[in-house]
Amino acid sequence: MEIKRIGSQASGVGPTAWFTGNVRIDPLFQAPDPALVAGASVTFEPGARTAWHTHPLGQTLIVTAGCGWAQKEGGPVEEIRAGDVVWFAPGEKHWHGATPTTGMTHIAIQEQLDGKVVEWMEHVTDQQYQRPI
Repeated sequence: MEIKRIGSQASGVGPTAWFTGNVRIDPLFQAPDPALVAGASVTFEPGARTAWHTHPLGQTLIVTAGCGWAQKEGGPVEEIRAGDVVWFAPGEKHWHGATPTTGMTHIAIQEQLDGKVVEWMEHVTDQQYQRPI
């Protein structure tokens, strides 16, 4: 058994190559070999979001606070709220983040394949970052 105590892992800033706006990443766990799963708590300030990306084995998001948006390529921008659980299928191009006026925190869980958990792509444009009323 291993217990990771709160505050024992440093928070990080979401790199500008992968995120737009202010994002904080708090690592939660990286399972030891042979397990392949990892998780982090990610906090998005209003207007912050990921770039487009995929995960080789998919990704689960558990929204823990606030209100945000998520979109898979070709689909509508969907509202996600605290308590919602979102699944992105393996290889599904998507993005997620806060709304323009409300912050959002989620736990992101994904597995690695051949040492990779994510493939980052282009940034979500301001035009893409809109939700029709």
